[in-house]
Amino acid sequence: MKVAVVGATGMVGEIMLKVLKERKFPVTELILVASEKSVGKEIEWNGKTYKVVGLQTAVDMKPKIAVFSAGGETSLLWAPKFAEVGTTVIDNSSAWRMDNTKKLVVPEINASILTKEDKIIANPNCSTIQMVMALAPLHSKYKIKRVVVSTYQSITGTGVKAVQQLENEYTGTKGEMAYKYQIHRNAIPQCDIFENNGYTKEEMKLVRETQKILNDKTIAVTATAIRIPVVGGHSEAVNVQFENDFDVSEIRQILHNSSGITVQDNIDTFTFPMPLYAEGKDDVFVGRIRRDESQPNTLNLWIVADNLRKGAATNTIQIAEYLIANKLV
Repeated sequence: MKVAVVGATGMVGEIMLKVLKERKFPVTELILVASEKSVGKEIEWNGKTYKVVGLQTAVDMKPKIAVFSAGGETSLLWAPKFAEVGTTVIDNSSAWRMDNTKKLVVPEINASILTKEDKIIANPNCSTIQMVMALAPLHSKYKIKRVVVSTYQSITGTGVKAVQQLENEYTGTKGEMAYKYQIHRNAIPQCDIFENNGYTKEEMKLVRETQKILNDKTIAVTATAIRIPVVGGHSEAVNVQFENDFDVSEIRQILHNSSGITVQDNIDTFTFPMPLYAEGKDDVFVGRIRRDESQPNTLNLWIVADNLRKGAATNTIQIAEYLIANKLV
């Protein structure tokens, strides 16, 4: 199994390598790929040292699977070139997510839609993945009408530059700014660029990707995305209105029985999800499960996950595992 990691020197790329090792992914030949400035750099993985190569070199090596985390422009240009030589690309950028010819996959929800013909597969946005992980089993049972979500997102979603900005602000050091404003002791109500409707791109990803993954365009979604000075993961306050009524204890049981979800919901012991405890873990954590008493058939949830793992790297590797297990590559 010849595997290429495109964007191997980036924050998500490094986690992808970690997850490949942790999950004992059947790599027979590893190809580490990055931009020209990183070519020749040496990276140690699983006891061996590898030299970073450029994109064209990687295409010429014809890997079986290529996992991408190198930004949308790189994906748009290079994913088709890999696909042309028979490589199956799993892309972590937003480049292909809303392309009608490409599948948008969270393995626990909709991996069954994948076929051998799918040579470019899109990995959803981090904030979308953790939300739909909790919503999918509830949608199957009660049918979702509307979702109102507010996100509280880790600076790691922006990248190394944002982490450095926060560290500089902690210590009072002048440095490069990832954001227009300080992030230390602050909350910035902007994740990504603004679209014409006044919502940010991140907010609209939650709308569009949720409908695509759950295969239901009737679900109304509205979102507000906030950047906060946290590194462990993204948190979301989610208000869900169903067509059918529910029992809260049954909701807990459904979530408890769902693969990839850990329920942390005991107010007597102050047990609830927090990024402090989600960091480094692959599950999606759900708590503060309670009925919205202001209107019928409506539920409140608090959802937390490590955005670099299940929100990015782990979900990508899980897709690759599914492809191998079902002989689709």
